[in-house]
Amino acid sequence: MNRCSITYEPCEKSLYSEKGLKLLSQNLVSLELLAYTAEEQRAEAMARAVKLSIQGVQPKLSAVLNIREGKFDLADNGGKYILKPQHHLFPQFPENEDVTMRMAQSAGIAVPLHGLIWSKDKSLTYFIKRFDRAGHKDKIPVEDLAQLASLTRDTKYNSSMEKLVLLLDMYCTFPLIEMAKLFRLVLFNFLVGNEDMHLKNYSVIRMGDKTELSPAYDLLNTTIVLKGGTEEIALSLAGKKRNLTRKDLVDYFGKERCGLTGKVIESSLQALSHAKEKWYSLLDACFLTKEFKEKYKVLLDKRIKLLEL
Repeated sequence: MNRCSITYEPCEKSLYSEKGLKLLSQNLVSLELLAYTAEEQRAEAMARAVKLSIQGVQPKLSAVLNIREGKFDLADNGGKYILKPQHHLFPQFPENEDVTMRMAQSAGIAVPLHGLIWSKDKSLTYFIKRFDRAGHKDKIPVEDLAQLASLTRDTKYNSSMEKLVLLLDMYCTFPLIEMAKLFRLVLFNFLVGNEDMHLKNYSVIRMGDKTELSPAYDLLNTTIVLKGGTEEIALSLAGKKRNLTRKDLVDYFGKERCGLTGKVIESSLQALSHAKEKWYSLLDACFLTKEFKEKYKVLLDKRIKLLEL
């Protein structure tokens, strides 16, 4: 029996469940294979790179959902979705990002609609709906924290978690609310081994008169993919990037730097603790190989113990 790559639920002989299709659109009744192999997607991403504003290590494509024909079409302009094919060097990035984003959502972290779709070579491609688009042509103002700090792609690591807090305090309408969101997100990324959360992986979004942290994105376990990695966090915390402790993350970062009360800190810790069982269920059901699932669980066990969840 197949499992839907959008919902992880059984779907008999179909590639997608009805629920999975309806998440994309209430009017979608079927979805064709993406008309490009993983290699062809990477080539398209390279060829279109100068036309798109999407940046990063992973190859990315802009796409629209063609509901009438039941397929995703690549688009240089007006794309509502970002597609990420299999990486030519790092295995199972799409499967890794998809399950990690689901794990984040289960812990109360806001994430956009996302999932996996099948390509014509039967490889899986990750999709995520753009949160900076509304209607047919409207754009919602979004800026990543590298932009706010006057840094670039090349200098996006030249900062610290302390400076990141200052940026949110400066630009967000209700800073303390955003600090609580940030604290939970930082703890989550530590737990799942996401060691690549640089300034461009945090953004603020303006909705009406309110500026706040955007939904989370680019969440994945980089530790099990990047061989030889020794860092645990991309931006230094308390002057270090490795050998982080509960005291560093909870007492220093949460209480001292983010200014959170004990009640707010405990609420985040409880949310993460309560999500543990769901995380392991998601890892069992996800599309990672058995080897990567086991590596993910071993790291998760270690980090959960370190944070005393």
